[in-house]
Amino acid sequence: MMNNKLLGKSIVIISALAALIIISALVYILLDIYIGGKNYLTWEFLTSNPKEGMTAGGIFPAIVGTVLLVLIMSIACVPIGTITAIYLSEYASKTSIFTKMIRFAVNTLSGVPAIVFGLFGLGFFIQFIGAGMDKAMYSDGRLHWGQPNLLWASLTMAFLTVPVVIVSVEEALRTVPDELRAGGLALGATKWQTIRKIVVPNSLSGIMTGAILAIGRGAGEVAPILFTGVAYFLPQLPHKLTDQFMNLGYHIYVMATQSTDVEATKGIQYATAFILLILTFSLSFVAIIIRYRFRKKIKA
Repeated sequence: MMNNKLLGKSIVIISALAALIIISALVYILLDIYIGGKNYLTWEFLTSNPKEGMTAGGIFPAIVGTVLLVLIMSIACVPIGTITAIYLSEYASKTSIFTKMIRFAVNTLSGVPAIVFGLFGLGFFIQFIGAGMDKAMYSDGRLHWGQPNLLWASLTMAFLTVPVVIVSVEEALRTVPDELRAGGLALGATKWQTIRKIVVPNSLSGIMTGAILAIGRGAGEVAPILFTGVAYFLPQLPHKLTDQFMNLGYHIYVMATQSTDVEATKGIQYATAFILLILTFSLSFVAIIIRYRFRKKIKA
């Protein structure tokens, strides 16, 4: 009995220490980034357009571009991932070849390097779909959809993040007790009505968790959008889906690797990184609030 108590206390202490290490590392990183870029964190830096090749002015187009990328990506990947998870959890036979193929595809996509998604987006969305749309819809010989733009970059990022949504939503669906499903069917509801009225509402928190994970992954990735729509210096906002856009992550990458004077722009890099973290936290926080409201509504 004493050994079990000692083991339990040891596990609690080790878990608490691990959590403290993670929190301390996060706080240190945030403080280090903030201190490095605090001199540039001004209202003008947040709301003005870049000037002189991004060595002056602000990062407002990059903020807007990142937000639009994440929103369009979420609109594309969350419904598809949720529907796929519902099919795998509620309809598909666990022993069928088709189900095994879907699971194999999801697991494979989870392990594909991000840069490969960028090459896929270039070949499939831009050179195949976009070029085909230009040939079918326009006769002026100009590139409209067959070029890097906001839509293709967002859809490429959606392919990257959809496995995260599928896995998290499927796990949430599995937590719904089978008794609730049986109760709905016993009352005369069809399988789809049971899923729509009972299973999905009770797993909405898991669906929102998948959206939060997708937002965090999509906001920080750069490789998938390198060939599909991002631009380094573009001092105007995207007005339509066929426009290119600026991105905070890509902006940091270029300034850290391609700048002629990295030391001179280090403060801008730190400030941009801090804004990217705050933006990611803010988008995730909004999703967390929505998830909390759903939980509260379900409990009521």
